Amino acid sequence: MIFEKSLRQTVEEHGLMAKKALGQNFLLDQNVTDKIIRLSLEKQNLKDLSNFDVLEIGPGPGGLTRAVLSATPKSLTVIEMDERCVEIMNELKGIAPCPMEILNADALTVDIATLRSQKLQIVSNLPYNISVPLLTGWLEKTDKIEAMTLMFQKEVADRICAPIKTKDYGRLSVLAQLVCDVQRLWTLNPECFVPAPKVQSTVLLFKPLKDRPTNGVLQKVEKLTLAAFSQRRKMIRQSLKNVPNLENLCLKAGVPLTARAEEITPQQYLLMAIG
Repeated sequence: MIFEKSLRQTVEEHGLMAKKALGQNFLLDQNVTDKIIRLSLEKQNLKDLSNFDVLEIGPGPGGLTRAVLSATPKSLTVIEMDERCVEIMNELKGIAPCPMEILNADALTVDIATLRSQKLQIVSNLPYNISVPLLTGWLEKTDKIEAMTLMFQKEVADRICAPIKTKDYGRLSVLAQLVCDVQRLWTLNPECFVPAPKVQSTVLLFKPLKDRPTNGVLQKVEKLTLAAFSQRRKMIRQSLKNVPNLENLCLKAGVPLTARAEEITPQQYLLMAIG
């Protein structure tokens, strides 16, 4: 698509300054936002988004939104709580090549299971202050999600992708890797954003696994990992001492009682949760 105004022109016309309270850091270089969508499509072996409904969280001035619209989605829903940005979304809606719905709401309060979409792609430069609760909520509702292209602070992305026996490996690593195949797409320097944050950001692609745990089992994994990683330096015979039948669970999962939280693989946590 060709847009009449550049992102910077749009921001200037609306007097849009990022609000720290909303975790906003804007991407105003269309080359950057186009690359994010291009890398995601390439990794998924897709030419465009024409077979998918797309959900974008916190579109801000619309950098990623423009890139998504250029990939011709079946439909686009954006969730934006900043009314200044809603005005910009309404301008884009007027030229969008597909049905576009704008929800002026807090993304944490929106249940994606209620969206009419069947094959959903979620795309977002996530507000840093709510990125983890949003992700963990979506991991429990992957039935209609085809893929998620999400940007996090690099340190959060490192935790999501971390292998066992590393300092970054934790609850988030276990939950994400049990539900999705997670791949790094690109790490962006702070200078790509306005205002520039103090940290790097990383774009990750999540593809839900066919053989993933049910929500009931995943909730058991969450409880196990909460107990284990809250005392990560202790052996699990101590950190998980309140878990019924712990010795037999560990035996079935091939986990020694002397293991520490960071030495147990996601699959072993899953086996312990299943019993």
